[in-house]
Amino acid sequence: MKLSASGTGGGGQLRDHWIACLLLFTLFVCGAAAQSGLQPGPAPSAGPTADAAKYTDVTAALNIQFEYVASHTSRKYLLETMGSGVALFDFDNDGRLDIFVVNGAPLNDPTPKGTIPQKTGPKDSNRLFHQKKDGTFEDVTEKAGLQGSGYGMGVAVGDYDNDGFEDLYVTAYGGNKLYHNNGDGTFTDVTERAGVGGSGWSTSAAWVDLDGDGLLDLIVLRYLQWDFDDIYCGERREGYRSYCHPDSFRPIAPLVYHNDGNGHFMEIAQKAGLAIPGKGLGIAIADYDRDGHIDFFVANDSMPEFLYHNKGNGMFEEVALQSGVAVDSEGHSYAGMGVDFADYDNDGFPDIVVTDLASQIYALYRNNSDGTFDYESYPSGIGLMTMKHSGWGARFLDFDNDGWKDLLITQGHDLDTIQLTFPDLRYKEPMLLARNTGKGFVDVSAQGRRSFPESLGWARTGHRRH
Repeated sequence: MKLSASGTGGGGQLRDHWIACLLLFTLFVCGAAAQSGLQPGPAPSAGPTADAAKYTDVTAALNIQFEYVASHTSRKYLLETMGSGVALFDFDNDGRLDIFVVNGAPLNDPTPKGTIPQKTGPKDSNRLFHQKKDGTFEDVTEKAGLQGSGYGMGVAVGDYDNDGFEDLYVTAYGGNKLYHNNGDGTFTDVTERAGVGGSGWSTSAAWVDLDGDGLLDLIVLRYLQWDFDDIYCGERREGYRSYCHPDSFRPIAPLVYHNDGNGHFMEIAQKAGLAIPGKGLGIAIADYDRDGHIDFFVANDSMPEFLYHNKGNGMFEEVALQSGVAVDSEGHSYAGMGVDFADYDNDGFPDIVVTDLASQIYALYRNNSDGTFDYESYPSGIGLMTMKHSGWGARFLDFDNDGWKDLLITQGHDLDTIQLTFPDLRYKEPMLLARNTGKGFVDVSAQGRRSFPESLGWARTGHRRH
C-alpha cells in the first residue's frame, strides 16, 4: 500500500521572504526516554555517536533557489503566521527524488473580508525542482505547469489513478488543487473534474486507502472558520498588537474524499465518522493497533487531539481520550502543530510525537500495544529540552544508523512579539535534533548548529511509502 501524509509549513516565522535551506538530511526527513519509557526491542546495531550530527548546507551548490512569500500586514491576520509544505517525490520515475515547494501569496493591508488571495507572478509561484544525474537541481515549474494559485499551505503526494506516476494535491486558503501527473514531465489541473477543490482554510492532507479497495482516498484537514476580519488582539500600545489566539475562532470539520476510481471523488466525512470539527494542522498515519487497518492522528491547535481508529468497514471512531493521547499528562490541551507516528522504542508498535508552543512541552506518547498510550515527555527527556521551544514539523528518523529512531523538529514561535511579553522566549529558533540513546533522548542540536540556521521552519511533508 502506498501512503502519503503532508503538512503545512512550519515555523510561523514572519519575514518578507524566506530563502529555503536544503540540508543534507532533508532527504531523510522528507523521504521518510528513561528506561521505563522504552520497551524491549531488537538490539540496535553499532553506529556513530552524537558527533555524527554534523551537516552541510548545500542549497546554493545544488542550485535550489526559492524565496517563500510571507506577507506582513499591520492587521496581523492569522494567515501570516503559517509557512508552507514541501514534498520530495520522483515525479518522472528516473530514480531520483525531486522537490516541490508550496508558496504563499501577497496580502493587502487591509485585506477586505471575503478575499481569496491570489498569486501575482513568478515570485509567488510554487516551485518544482528536478534532480539531474549529477545531483544538482533545475527549476522546471513552468514546464510542468505547477505555478499554482492562491495562498498555499500544504502538499500531499500519491498516485490516485494507479498509472505509475505520482500526483500532487496542494492545499491552500480558499480552495485546493489536484494536479494529475501526465507522465511526460507535465501536470494537469483536474481539481474541478475530480471534485476536490474544497473550501475554507485547508492545511495538511494525506493520501490513504481508507476502505481497502486499492485506490487512494484523500483526507484534508482544515484549521479554523476564519476570514479577513480586522480583530485587534494584544496590548493596545505601539508595537504590541499580536496575532489572535485560535480560541478566538470556531473549529471546522475536515474534508474526506473517497476515490470512485474514474477520476472523481465523493466527499464522505460524515458518512465515515470523520466530520468532527477540529483545528487541524498536522496529520500522521499508521496502524497503531496492528489490526491491518490504517489509522490516523490529527494534531489540533489548542483543543484536544484526535486519534481516528479504522474499524475496517469504511468507518472510523475517534478514540483519543480513551487511548490517552487527547491531552497531556495533566489533562491540558495544547497547541498541537506538527506530528509523526512511528516506532521509536523498537517494540513493533508506532508511537506519537506532537509539537506545540513554548511552556507546553512537546508531547511524546508511547504505545502500550493494547490500544492505549502513555505520556512519556518527562521520563524520555523530551519535556525538559523543549520547555522553552515552539515546534512545527517533526520526524522520527535514525540519523546516526544506530537502530534507534531520533527526532528532528523545526522550531520557531508564531508570535513575532513574543520577546516583548516573554523575554526568555525566542521568535526565531534553531532546529532541534534529539538523539535516541535507547534509554531516552538527548539534545545534540549543537553538534549540527553551524548548519542549522535560526529556523524558519521546514514543513513536515511526510512523504512515505508502505
